[in-house]
Parts: sequence; C-alpha cells; structure tokens
Amino acid sequence: MRSAKGRTLPIPEGFTEKDIKIESSTCTGEKTIGFYSPADKKLHCSELVRTQEEIAAFYRKYGVEPWT
Repeated sequence: MRSAKGRTLPIPEGFTEKDIKIESSTCTGEKTIGFYSPADKKLHCSELVRTQEEIAAFYRKYGVEPWT
C-alpha cells in the first residue's frame, strides 16, 4: 500500500518509526495502527488493520521495517 504514485510517504513531523503503535478495541477486538502521541494520548494517521499483511503494508507505506 503506497501513495498514489507508488512513493513512500514521509513520517509525520514530530514522530519517529518508534512511535508506531497498534491499539486494539476491548469491545470488538478491532486493531488500529498509527503514530502514537503521548502528549494527547491518541493515534495520528491511523488505519484499521485486520491482518499481519496490512500491518506490514502500513510500515512499508512509511518506508520503515517492522520491529518488535
């Protein structure tokens, strides 16, 4: 999953690849990935993900390698 022209997107200003976080809903179990801001305690540029491939695609979209 890349931008419309196939290029990777820049990591949003003020964030690093280490700010990527996956949150899971306690009610539905849905997972959301995005850049976590401790200042306002929420995800930015977030996307719903259902599979490991969608998680990997999020990382590729911003040109970073997944890490654990």
